[in-house]
Amino acid sequence: MVRKKVNMHGDGVTNEETEWEMRPGGMLVQKRSDNRDDAPPPKKLRLRVAYDGLRHEICVSCMSSFLQVKKVLSMETGLQVDEQRLLYRGRERENGEYLDMCGVKDRSKLVLIEEPSSIQRRFTQMRRNAKIHTATRAVIDLTLQLDHLQQQVSSIEKSISNGVKVPEVQISTLIEMLMRQAIKLESISTEGDVSAQKNVQEGNKEGF
Repeated sequence: MVRKKVNMHGDGVTNEETEWEMRPGGMLVQKRSDNRDDAPPPKKLRLRVAYDGLRHEICVSCMSSFLQVKKVLSMETGLQVDEQRLLYRGRERENGEYLDMCGVKDRSKLVLIEEPSSIQRRFTQMRRNAKIHTATRAVIDLTLQLDHLQQQVSSIEKSISNGVKVPEVQISTLIEMLMRQAIKLESISTEGDVSAQKNVQEGNKEGF
């Protein structure tokens, strides 16, 4: 929004344009101008932010918005902007609110809370990672057992090719062990890279 102010000086007429902006809460104020050559640099504020039992101290302009504060805190905490909730004086502050308009002073204390949906996503990811780890461990163990059985199969094939008679019980036992490993392999729930490892072992199993 632009409003014109007319100043009369003798015979001359000067038109000055003043820009206005709407702040949170419906307050109409003169728009900030950061490009004036004669404007002093904005005052810096040191803010103490409590999060998860720790205290972070950051330095931002007094004219910063809470969105800009969240961006700084992203580098400090690893939380993305949309995962953060900032409280000042017991009230959650919106991204579009400004520090100076909310009365934030030097060394003021803010409280950072992680968005509940973010906590749930992280918990779900942790469970998924644990499941993948368990499946990976199972595939590795199975791989070791299959390698051992493969050595036995190669030994039996070599004996037969040399005309050595192999006891039937030895062959039947080996077949039974291979079937057990096949059942174990099929029961492992996998995804991603673990699925690829599982598929390799299934191919090896079929080649016995």
